[in-house]
Amino acid sequence: MISFSLSLVALVLGYLLYGRFIERVFGPDDRVTPAVAKADGLDYIVLPNWKIFMIQFLNIAGTGPIFGAIMGAKFGPVAYIWIVLGCIFAGATHDYLSGMLSMRNEGAGLPQLIGKFLGKTTKSVMLVFTVLLLIMVGTVFVYSPAEILHSIGGDTMMWVCIIFCYYIIATMLPIDKIIGKVYPLFAFSLLFMAGALMVWLFLHWPTVPELWTHLYNMGAATEPDKWSDAIFPALFITVACGAISGFHATQSPLMARCVKSEKMGRPIFYGAMITEGIVALIWATVSAWFFYGNPAPGYELIEAATAGFHTSAPAVVNLVCNDWLGVAGAILAMLGVVAAPITSGDTAFRSGRLIVAEWLKLDQRPIAKRLMICIPMFLCSIAMLVWQIENPDGFNTIWQYFGWSNQALSVFTLWTLTVYLLREGKCFWVTFIPALFMTTVCSTWLFVSKQAFCLGDMGYGLGIMCLGVAVIWFVVWHHREFGKTHK
Repeated sequence: MISFSLSLVALVLGYLLYGRFIERVFGPDDRVTPAVAKADGLDYIVLPNWKIFMIQFLNIAGTGPIFGAIMGAKFGPVAYIWIVLGCIFAGATHDYLSGMLSMRNEGAGLPQLIGKFLGKTTKSVMLVFTVLLLIMVGTVFVYSPAEILHSIGGDTMMWVCIIFCYYIIATMLPIDKIIGKVYPLFAFSLLFMAGALMVWLFLHWPTVPELWTHLYNMGAATEPDKWSDAIFPALFITVACGAISGFHATQSPLMARCVKSEKMGRPIFYGAMITEGIVALIWATVSAWFFYGNPAPGYELIEAATAGFHTSAPAVVNLVCNDWLGVAGAILAMLGVVAAPITSGDTAFRSGRLIVAEWLKLDQRPIAKRLMICIPMFLCSIAMLVWQIENPDGFNTIWQYFGWSNQALSVFTLWTLTVYLLREGKCFWVTFIPALFMTTVCSTWLFVSKQAFCLGDMGYGLGIMCLGVAVIWFVVWHHREFGKTHK
């Protein structure tokens, strides 16, 4: 619990100190924001700051900081280091700067920003990649809550149809009609659940592994056949939303179109990510108690509760909340495990609609033009969902590739931000170093993972080579850009 307490303090200080430094690097001012300049009553609408924060938090969080932290518990308390350092220096910086850059570019979506700073070819590739990722997010966040609801009652496909109907409505309607009204309630529920668990942790002070005694992959040490992933790079793919997530850069523009003043960017974008890091930290500690505490409930409880689930994470959430928080906890767990992924799924489809609309230059005020984009997206999602259901390990396969795609998107976002900061004469190191690190993580995972090329130790060498290529590319580009500037 000492490691948890120190990590919690570090996240708060990160917001107060490093967050303010990042704000000074960007330099918000009093210019008119897209929410005012392009107000359309649909996607560009001025909303109250507290509501924007709650929506942004729920958009980027969902169950990511919960499920990721639970699945990352196998790595032991080393996850604390990644959550704290990743959140402060990578994730929150990534979210703040991508949101503010969108605001400075008339609320542009991520592919538009990538195209402006990394070129048209990269834009075209990332346009397809981003839309596919968003469809994948929506598909993943349909099936998991449907399975949970099925365990309570009703048929899985019935729940899938209900969730899809909600997605269509939420994606099509103005942002203040459903999202603006319902999301703050769900965000409050998620925060209340996390806060209640944190109070329980401090009141009971359970014995959990500490950094100075268990700085290794605890899962591989205790059950090598069950947990064989190496900390690098698997930890950085598994625990994504609590540290850094490319998906967030697709969500920040949604709120960038609703903010009245640039000066609210730090509490909204940087603050929401730090809050998500705190939620991930809480669940990492809860999971440490669940798997390795003294005494610990052990794996037998999961095995008894996972019938119908494709991951143990929902089972852990339900067991812990029922045991620690009683009836109220069960209700909050339901909101957290069911409503949170659904609300991430609908904003994923909404982001996809807006990205495609930007690309095709389609005015989104007519409903018919919204349908032109939404129908193909939902058909692709349904096809992916059918494949997922028909394959025994379909959910896990899609989830793993979703995790890698998510982090790969953060790589392109960080490089975009680096180019922007350089051209503006600002401190580019704040995104350059995270960009190099995440480039190495994603390339190494692709080479060593059993779900990809599975090259073993050779994959680590290839990952280092990719790091070298990235550095050389940057130096060459920087020299070319610098030369142009001074001719």
